[in-house]
Amino acid sequence: MKVVVTDPISEAGIEVLRDAGHEVVTEYETTGETLLEAVADADALIVRSGTEVTEATFEAADDLVIVGRAGIGVDNIDIDAATDAGVIVANAPAGNVRAAAEHTVAMAFATARSIPQAHVRLTAGEWAKGEFLGSELDGKILGVVGLGRVGQEVAKKLDSLGMAPVAYDPYISEERADQLGTELADLDAVLERADVLTIHTPLTPETENMIGAAELEAMAGGYVVNCARGGIVDEPALAAAVRDGTLEGAALDVFGEEPLPADSPLLDVDDVVVTPHLGASTEAAQKNVAVSAAEQVVAAFDGAPVANALNAPSVDESAFPRVEPYINLAETAGKIAVQLLDSRLESIEVTYEGDIAEEDVELVTASALKGVFRPLEWQVNAVNAPRIAEERGIGVSETKRRQAEDFQSLVTVTVGDGDREVGVCGTLFADDDARIVRVDGYRVDAIPGGKMMVTRNTDEPGVIGHIGSVMGRHDVNIAGMFNARETIGGEALTVYNVDQEVPDAAREELEADDRIVESKYISLNG
Repeated sequence: MKVVVTDPISEAGIEVLRDAGHEVVTEYETTGETLLEAVADADALIVRSGTEVTEATFEAADDLVIVGRAGIGVDNIDIDAATDAGVIVANAPAGNVRAAAEHTVAMAFATARSIPQAHVRLTAGEWAKGEFLGSELDGKILGVVGLGRVGQEVAKKLDSLGMAPVAYDPYISEERADQLGTELADLDAVLERADVLTIHTPLTPETENMIGAAELEAMAGGYVVNCARGGIVDEPALAAAVRDGTLEGAALDVFGEEPLPADSPLLDVDDVVVTPHLGASTEAAQKNVAVSAAEQVVAAFDGAPVANALNAPSVDESAFPRVEPYINLAETAGKIAVQLLDSRLESIEVTYEGDIAEEDVELVTASALKGVFRPLEWQVNAVNAPRIAEERGIGVSETKRRQAEDFQSLVTVTVGDGDREVGVCGTLFADDDARIVRVDGYRVDAIPGGKMMVTRNTDEPGVIGHIGSVMGRHDVNIAGMFNARETIGGEALTVYNVDQEVPDAAREELEADDRIVESKYISLNG
């Protein structure tokens, strides 16, 4: 597989890829048309913040499986376009947590004690001891906006240095905040109480400029630190708030436009400390994020869980061996069910019974959707299958039952058109031997193969022999047969494994016989 790296990363990450047998091509500082040319035959792309991965990138890279971000922020990657293209987007959120947290702590002390300003004055020959009166952080309130991994680490470090953390994060529970020793409050309360406000949220439409003039006014006399993403703080408003004394100071490592333009108002205010996006710039952090991104690329190529996938179903690495065999089983059941329905698709239900119901089955459900959509000739995989269902208004539901009749685990995919439903149920025997054990309510014991035919017919002598004769006349060899019936003399259902495609003429001849209710050719490979 070919991996294109368009931003410099640690050699340790490149070694991981090469050791796994993949080709690595570095195309640093490539943009525009040259970027599109570079990724045209790429199977994976690894970037940092310097590469804009747009819809055009995915259109140019038909073979792309995954985009790995060697870092945490992904606002330079169009995740919606990636999902539509069926491309995994994964970041490395843990690799630079410590580095980002330490830089945040350093920036808090730097602005509270005017360390950079004092340094500049001293190196210019001025002993300006009497001009800098700093603030002690011990005993002060730390306001944390975003209590994710970095926010938690910052809160922990500054808590140990005597600050009292209070956080705004609508996505974290009170219980979890209590475990972290951090009080939760709404944003207005955090702003009003904070002596130092530190920001740790991603840049989204909801968080863009979330700290503006009104919010800065609410925390008069305090300090603002932003080492997360540029654009969350209104920079002109921040510069004005520090300049007019509303705030004591500010420290920023990230900016709405990078590199920071020479005419930025932030550069004209003495009490604003700025650094050029250094939060993850430690040797350890660079190695960690590069290795993490590379390992996720390797996992995607191997069909293993991608731990930090942002737009794809994932499963804990320790649980993956337990659910992995059911991934193909669910996809196969989905393929069979939708071809038996053979009408407009309106609903999909995936049901788990027995031991499998105890597992995280998000990836299995996505594979079932993939199986349903694949025979409809849509470009689909486990990444974009849920999106396809949503866009086409197809209802998807998932049901779990702890008990499974007669089997240790069962996976059933049921598809419907609003009037009729067809369900296909599968299980695994010893050594992960996949079997279809129920088709539309009929009990069978069928081995799913590449080509199959399913017939419904009256249960009477001579019918199966007639079917075999018709298939023989059309040069279709029957490799296996699995029969089921409701009652003696009632209706029967038979699953045939065949070596050749069943032509329409054969099915028409079969259905011309009054004893044969229906015949469906099923392809699992095409």
